[in-house]
Amino acid sequence: MAKTASTTDDDIFALRLERSAPDLWPMLDNLYGQHAEYDGFRDRLLATLRQGWAARPKDLKRLDLKRDLEPDWFLRPAMAGYVFYIDRFAGNLTDVLTKLDYLEDLGITYVHFMPCLHPRPGDSDGGYSVMDYREINPAYGTMAEFEKVTAALRARGISVCIDLVLNHTAKEHAWAQAAAKGNAKYQDYYLMYDDPALPREYEKTLVEIFPNTAPGSFTEYPHFGKWVWTTFNEHQWDLNWANPEVFLEITEVMLFLANKGVDVLRLDAVAFMWKRLGTRCQSEPEVHMLLQALRACCRIACPAVLHLEEAIVGPAEMLPYLGRGRHDGREGNLAYHNSLMVQFWSALATRDARLMRHVLATHFPERLTNATYATYIRCHDDIGWAITDEDAGALHMSGGAHRNFLSNFYEGSFPGSFARGELFQVNQETGDKRISGSFASLAGLERAEEEGDAEAAALAVQRILLGHALIASFGGIPLIYMGDELATLNDYSYHEVAEHAHDSRWVHRPRMDWHLAHFRHSDDGPAGQVFRGTRHILARRKATPALHADHPVQIIDPGLIGLFAFVRKAPTGAMLCLFNMTEHWLHLPEAVARAQGVTLMYDALSDHRVTSHDGAIALPPYARVWLT
Repeated sequence: MAKTASTTDDDIFALRLERSAPDLWPMLDNLYGQHAEYDGFRDRLLATLRQGWAARPKDLKRLDLKRDLEPDWFLRPAMAGYVFYIDRFAGNLTDVLTKLDYLEDLGITYVHFMPCLHPRPGDSDGGYSVMDYREINPAYGTMAEFEKVTAALRARGISVCIDLVLNHTAKEHAWAQAAAKGNAKYQDYYLMYDDPALPREYEKTLVEIFPNTAPGSFTEYPHFGKWVWTTFNEHQWDLNWANPEVFLEITEVMLFLANKGVDVLRLDAVAFMWKRLGTRCQSEPEVHMLLQALRACCRIACPAVLHLEEAIVGPAEMLPYLGRGRHDGREGNLAYHNSLMVQFWSALATRDARLMRHVLATHFPERLTNATYATYIRCHDDIGWAITDEDAGALHMSGGAHRNFLSNFYEGSFPGSFARGELFQVNQETGDKRISGSFASLAGLERAEEEGDAEAAALAVQRILLGHALIASFGGIPLIYMGDELATLNDYSYHEVAEHAHDSRWVHRPRMDWHLAHFRHSDDGPAGQVFRGTRHILARRKATPALHADHPVQIIDPGLIGLFAFVRKAPTGAMLCLFNMTEHWLHLPEAVARAQGVTLMYDALSDHRVTSHDGAIALPPYARVWLT
């Protein structure tokens, strides 16, 4: 009797290497092929991938196999995300374990631990100034505790996302410390110059990121005689990705974190990774080569891991991060749908969905290859009004005037505004001013409660649920920012914290109100209404196969200015998703719905049939309907 051949770990590695080699080596040939040590670099990278695979725990290797067999696992409607700072949500990592029932109750299958790797002391840009990629922030716990938490979440079917900052390290990082002491090898890990001549040439075309608190893009360090590229803050030194050693180091870090149980690597500040004189040094072609190569490394050594590429840019610039042209289906698995968020707020303020319809129909494809969006209404960051002059002009609007209106409206200074927010990083030269604020406060709840206006508070609750229903149905993985499910208001106490006072984004980074959460199922106020409404939305999403992220999204014009509509084109039939962006009743002719393939007139969101009156579907203020 012939022996049955067995497949070893070495065989599996070889097969995955063969699968992903065409996505890896051509990118590296282009990037580093002229480098004197390129052949040795290739050999060392291959050894790193083998070592990462050999060190991978058995349960994670099984997960790799499961996800290889189910490559659409992250596209399924059961996926729903929750984003939080560990200390503000639970205190520390061990205490996160006591909150898992809450996450399950809400319907969460994906959690993003906001920056949790070891940051520099003091101001760390909210944790994005990392001094050690292989250690957890000591305030949160240890790497061993992190592994316990990821294992516990995995056992409940919840994936874990963490941030990996690719553009820069803290100046306290060991590489930076060695560079500051004159080590030539580590100086080449960063972008350092002997005099300001070349930095001044670069700065002619660079855009300041934090003009108020960190003007310029370079910092002089007289004590070691260098000018260092510091795009974001003085304490964040930009890495030199033209050096293959940096690629090798970061690959080792990725595999290390993957083997600790990370499911999703949120690759931060990726747009800035490659520098080219005479440009903004953002989203250069080499950035996409690097990101495709990094993804290929994970597909070889830890294929269960996804890459979420953080690039908060305009639509035309964002889509390549999900793969375009030669990178189609080979780059990021996830990218933030910043435009959906911006257009939601724009349509709410104007009560007009036409710009939203134009931008989302014009710039975004109906489906993506091996990738999807991370959809959100609020996050830890400010809101920048990424609305181009061209898009505004298509609707006979001034782009600058509209962006200015939105900042004024959501700050709360525009007459008739329902919002309460704070300005962030006002750029006097360009007129750019961004907005900070919690979902509930921007949606009108804070002002309504201040004024004791119960009707306005009820409308604010409906705006919040409208937003959550939108991101749950548009296509992708909806991400709920901590506290938004409880209608948490702005927290102005950040003004009293020295390291936070200069940064208005802390107004929407409050501590979790667990007392409020305890009464989430019985509270009749906004907190209970929003929690139960959000929980219902996620449950209905999970029960609705048409919301699989691979099903195309087609934006349509329903003939009503205040109504945003799209069709999810599922094999089982069309689903028409309707969102009333106004506080007024709207009436959609039933014929419009039927023309889009709606036959049953059944609302999958409310789980009830919809009846028309006089041939029209009546949509209350801020209504959201998923019609089949």
